[in-house]
Amino acid sequence: MRLLSTAAILLCCLAPLAKADTLAVQKLVEPRLTVAPAGNAKHIRVALTFDACMGKADERILTTLVRERIPATIFVTSRWLKHNPETVAVLRENSDLFELENHGENHIPAVDIPVAIYGIPAAGSPEAVGREVGRGADAMLAAGLPRPHWFRGATAKYDLSAIREIRAMGFKIAGYSLNGDDGSLLGAAAAEKRIAAAKDGDVVISHINQPTHAAGEGVARALVDLKNRGAEFVRLSDFEASGDHETTAKLPGLF
Repeated sequence: MRLLSTAAILLCCLAPLAKADTLAVQKLVEPRLTVAPAGNAKHIRVALTFDACMGKADERILTTLVRERIPATIFVTSRWLKHNPETVAVLRENSDLFELENHGENHIPAVDIPVAIYGIPAAGSPEAVGREVGRGADAMLAAGLPRPHWFRGATAKYDLSAIREIRAMGFKIAGYSLNGDDGSLLGAAAAEKRIAAAKDGDVVISHINQPTHAAGEGVARALVDLKNRGAEFVRLSDFEASGDHETTAKLPGLF
């Protein structure tokens, strides 16, 4: 009976915490981003973006991008840069194809309230958000890369105050309009079908850091599928990109 009473007390104590965590997550936004469409059904314009969070590079995707001369925007973390110098060299050698942008220092969600997103603890404070964003950019400069202008946080979710802070640091925030691989958890066929169905103006998000996942195979195939459709591939810096929640809006003193 005493054990049951203890368990009941724990449940009563934890329930409000779980509810508060759920309410905090509900206040987060996942911004949408598109590029200026080509306006031609037979000639769609698509911006491919890839997250390089941690781990290694997915050579299936990278090799296809280089071989087919397909441009893309790649968001890199400090951790990924540190462990993949050979891949970084390939990206730099193909600077006509790839622009590298800021994915943070340690792949921590850029949210300034203490909450977990998909099981990943968020930064939890404005100061921690600033460190995650700023040190990610510093790592890129230290690696000899151009100064980044875009930021995408882990999980691509934010609260509005964090968005304002990141924008004040001089970064546009990269949302997306088409989730290509569900965090690299889709099967190969599903990832290929989803990306190959991209529409004019879509910004596609996929992952280039999971070489053992089946999704990467499908992503690589979809790139060729889109090219065969006559798609025009662009980077985020190539055309005007429009995001909601003031993630790209021109603000006083910012680009």
